[in-house]
Amino acid sequence: MKKWVVLFSVMISIVTISQLALSQDTKVRTASITDRWYEEPYHPDLPYTKGANALPLIQVKGNRLLNPAGDTILFHGVAIADLDKVEGQGHFNKELFVRIKELGANIVRLPVHPVAWRDRTPEKYLKLLDQAIAWCTDESLYVDIDWHSIGNLEEGLFQDASYNTSIRETFNFWKTIARHYAGHNTVAFIELFNEPTDFNGRLGTLSWEQWKTLNEHLIKLVRAYGVKSIPLVAGFDWAYDLTPLRYDPIDAEGIGYVVHPYPHKRTPPYVPKWEEDFGFAADKYPVVATELGFTLPTLQANLDYGRTIMQYFKEKHISWIWWVFDPDWKPSMFTSWRTFAPTAGGKFFEEAVHNQIPPEDSTTNH
Repeated sequence: MKKWVVLFSVMISIVTISQLALSQDTKVRTASITDRWYEEPYHPDLPYTKGANALPLIQVKGNRLLNPAGDTILFHGVAIADLDKVEGQGHFNKELFVRIKELGANIVRLPVHPVAWRDRTPEKYLKLLDQAIAWCTDESLYVDIDWHSIGNLEEGLFQDASYNTSIRETFNFWKTIARHYAGHNTVAFIELFNEPTDFNGRLGTLSWEQWKTLNEHLIKLVRAYGVKSIPLVAGFDWAYDLTPLRYDPIDAEGIGYVVHPYPHKRTPPYVPKWEEDFGFAADKYPVVATELGFTLPTLQANLDYGRTIMQYFKEKHISWIWWVFDPDWKPSMFTSWRTFAPTAGGKFFEEAVHNQIPPEDSTTNH
């Protein structure tokens, strides 16, 4: 009997010691975790101010974009590929932006893919953006920062894995951008979401009321940080359809709207359909075509589209950004990083930006 009493006492002691050790170990580990979050000093992202006032501030008045002198500004430029991709392939340098300026552009669109933002980390991606903005400032090129996702943000359904994001991440992205670039005149536009679409129901359901509310909240968020950049809001159908503006525009002043009027979106005659789908909005608000390019199967069809839309943009006072100044992404503007030989789309951009589009030639190869 005594043997069992002794054995039981030993077991109780072992359990007690083990629990005490576990308790002490937990306290140590908990204290360590507490120290990390609790005692670390707060380091807010510092604003990027290099060259902040080098370029004139662009503002909205009615349906126009104006500089401080009251002159109307029309933008014509190019989008490049994601900076993460360009840098990763060894082509991220000032010469890239010098070449874009030499083409005749006055703006560069910088598409930021959610996957690249996460993988590189926001801190390191901001360094890429800082450098790109510095080079653009040197070349008197304005910048459009674009959160480059495609899909239904409300329901978290996207066209491809590279576009996967969330409402929370989207708001945090713009919070970071707003805090970092508030007051930087080079960043003329912040394009809140690249191409909203439900993909004909394949990406769930998204109403204009939902999309309108999301964008209004984003605009309030960035403006809380003193952002002077112009928020750009895209319509449905992959940023093509602005018809909801007829009855329920975004409840915010000083913004613009996005359209991506690729030639495959409608068949000729184009102009009456463009007027119905997005052109009417340019009579009241600034409209920026932040993507367009040659996507039709024949050169002649693309040239006919190009001539028509350039004339339409001129008449409607719509700014435009060609997609894409990269040899890999489509439709490409040049064929090789080595030669920068222009594609048909790249050649047309150079002609269009200098108002030197040749008249229609019936001998043009199809």
